[in-house]
Amino acid sequence: MAQVSITAVPRSDFGKGAARRTRREGRVPAVIYGKGTEPQHVSLPDHELTLALRHPGLVLEVTIEGKTLLVAPRDVQKDPVRRVLEHVDLVIVTKAEAAERVEAGLAAEAAAEAAHEAEVEAAAHAPEMDLEAHLDTDAQPAEAEADEA
Repeated sequence: MAQVSITAVPRSDFGKGAARRTRREGRVPAVIYGKGTEPQHVSLPDHELTLALRHPGLVLEVTIEGKTLLVAPRDVQKDPVRRVLEHVDLVIVTKAEAAERVEAGLAAEAAAEAAHEAEVEAAAHAPEMDLEAHLDTDAQPAEAEADEA
């Protein structure tokens, strides 16, 4: 997965009520921090962020008021019942760190795909099992068992 570009909107409202209003607008509250900078409170588009977070080694190219930052997800909080994003912490990364994360993510995706293909191949070539030889059946009617008791 390469870098994903996303536009963030700065937010000045904080607290539970402000976060709920942000989510109702289809956005996810987030904090961007790291590399000696002050934490920036922003909101990100929910759908785009949810799709992007499905990939390992994700690096986001976030644009805030014309300024572009490379960030990586540090912590993702989801609602335990509805499985929607509640909040995301993003840490600023350098270009070298971003390239390393993307490369690691691509390797992880390739390894997962290879493992899946090997599993499918093994299942396709597995020998048939003779279940009848392993089944013990009782030919006695159920009434005979009830009479004996």
